Amino acid sequence: MLIHPWDAPSDDTEWQTWLAGHDFGQLAGNGLPSDPPWIQPLHFAYDAGRREAVTHLARPNPLWPALQADPSVVLSVVDDYTFIPGPWQAAEGTPPEHGVPTSFYAAVQLRCTAHVVDDPEEKAELLRRQMAHFQPEGGSAPVTADGPPYGRMLSGIRALRLEVTEVRAKFKYAGKKSREVQERIAQRLADRDGPRDAAARSHQLRRMAV
Repeated sequence: MLIHPWDAPSDDTEWQTWLAGHDFGQLAGNGLPSDPPWIQPLHFAYDAGRREAVTHLARPNPLWPALQADPSVVLSVVDDYTFIPGPWQAAEGTPPEHGVPTSFYAAVQLRCTAHVVDDPEEKAELLRRQMAHFQPEGGSAPVTADGPPYGRMLSGIRALRLEVTEVRAKFKYAGKKSREVQERIAQRLADRDGPRDAAARSHQLRRMAV
């Protein structure tokens, strides 16, 4: 992912705050020889303190052989994206039709080393961490390695602990454009008010204020 200086996060807090509200992404692993990369959509729970994400997949998932052959993976999350028409981007004093269309988006890529977890007690602990993230209000039976209903189901899944080794983050919201152009785009986003326009505009205004 190309990251220009004007699209880079201002600090780690920016991407960590954004990622805290985004817990669904795609896990990309290197394919076996002659295979393309494997891409698996999934929910995950990211722990900034431990610098790791945890998740699980069904045991029959075809991703496992690839992960065991090469545990280097990328967990990719993209959201708050929208299309920006060319005329919105035209520089001051130039014809609107000379503006170049672009995309706005936020993206975080976590490069990780994947650790496959098969031990029932360890799987139960990782599942408890995921439940605490996704269902903090409770309401479900405790996840244990030998208690109902989950104990008997653990053999059907494998857990993944994704140890984060590198983070690449990008907030592409016209950071290189003049303030006049940025303000014009922000107003056009407010006027259009399409899907994700409000989220994109919020990022743009926030970064303009820094």
